[in-house]
Order: sequence, then C-alpha cells, then structure tokens
Amino acid sequence: MRQSYVYIMTGRSDTLYVGVTGGLEKRVYEHKHMLLDGFTKRYNLTSLVYYEVHDDITTAITREKQIKGWRRSKKITLIESVNPHWRDLSEDW
Repeated sequence: MRQSYVYIMTGRSDTLYVGVTGGLEKRVYEHKHMLLDGFTKRYNLTSLVYYEVHDDITTAITREKQIKGWRRSKKITLIESVNPHWRDLSEDW
C-alpha cells in the first residue's frame, strides 16, 4: 500500500492548515510555490511544521478530520511535541 500523510502548514499569519496527501513532497512544493488556489494560497501558508505517516489513505483522512476538529491550542501542542521551534520541516528537501 502507498503511504499517506497528514500535515500542517503555517505562515507569517500564524494560521494553521491541516491537510492530507499521498505525496507529501509534491504537495508541500505546490503550497510553497502557490500552485494551488485556495486557503493556503490566500493566507500564504508555506511552512511545513508537522506531518505524520499513515499506511493507508482511509486512516490518514480519519486522522485529518480528527485534528481539524481540535481547538487551536491542541494543534499547537501537537506541533510543539515534535517541532518545538516551528522549523520548516521541508527546508532541507
């Protein structure tokens, strides 16, 4: 099975975007270069601050919906549990 990813993007506005994809590097590239119309382009969300890997898309979608339902403070706690300095995790790609 192909791996799937749940990820969180942010930008200077501190807005958080939670998404799901089957190809994380490609999706982050699309966000960074504003190739996708929508929320992340409108708010200039170009920093990948969190991601997790799942073995199938169904599990990833379920997890994405769970995280999207959380309060902002809980999302921040999740991010800071693995990325306390909010580094762009894609900067070395």
